[in-house]
Amino acid sequence: MKTKNIPDLSRAEYDVLNILWRKGRQSVREVHDEIAEVYPWAYSTTKTTMDRMAQKGLLKRENFHGVFLYMPQVSKPAGMAKWVRFFADRVLQMEMGTVLAMFARSNSLTPKELEELENLLELEADKGENK
Repeated sequence: MKTKNIPDLSRAEYDVLNILWRKGRQSVREVHDEIAEVYPWAYSTTKTTMDRMAQKGLLKRENFHGVFLYMPQVSKPAGMAKWVRFFADRVLQMEMGTVLAMFARSNSLTPKELEELENLLELEADKGENK
């Protein structure tokens, strides 16, 4: 899975990825049925969103007996790093260590995923300082 050079994610893209991280390969219909609880949009909007995500390299699309199945091409920590950096810096105005401690306490990530998230956030911070 890709971990570097991930484009910024919209909330909807992150939500699609989150479904796929939890459930694995899914069709547009399966994702749409779940995401419809949050986004009351048409099936075609879900399909367009997922096709664009595939074009951006966020998802991989495979034809399985005439049905396209999508799977994430970025790890959960890599995708979360984009959101965590934005949220910590601009919304909470908190230090990364505090945010990482919240993730550790929540048990939403495995220790390996938490370590990957921490490393990715450090890379993001280093990029920001070198600009």
